[in-house]
Amino acid sequence: MPEHDTYERLIELLDASSVDYRLIDHEPEGTTESVCALRGHPASEAAKCIVLRVRTDRKTTRHVLAVVPGDRRVDLDAVRALFAARYVGFSDAETAERLARAIPGTVLPFSFDPDLELVADPAVVARPLLYFNAARLDRSLALSGADYARVARPRVEHIASPSPVQAGRA
Repeated sequence: MPEHDTYERLIELLDASSVDYRLIDHEPEGTTESVCALRGHPASEAAKCIVLRVRTDRKTTRHVLAVVPGDRRVDLDAVRALFAARYVGFSDAETAERLARAIPGTVLPFSFDPDLELVADPAVVARPLLYFNAARLDRSLALSGADYARVARPRVEHIASPSPVQAGRA
């Protein structure tokens, strides 16, 4: 498994941006539900980060880092409409790791690669506190959604839909 300097790069970026954040050490965990329990907050306060492959035509493929609340899922139809794409699907693990510069389960809601476009749902940037794994399975970070938006500069679009559990309660 390749080593990534993504954690150090994130901390340098946040410190240089004068952002208030909190680091949280915990048992190694990469699934949203499990790490939320370790950190002690509801999944709605987590940033779930998914690398997508977006095919706009036969020859053009883009990669998008979609960020949605932890209790929601990425609405692939919304992403397809947003990019006027023919196809949207999940990126393969190797490409996701290369572009996100993080192993699965530790992908940040930040993009440090010009080939990875960052799109966040409005519910993410509206959070008073937003939690996510800090490019490590054993450390997370909490900061305000407003500070996240200011530093990460995502394209903010409605890309989340209820999870199957939420849809069943509706």
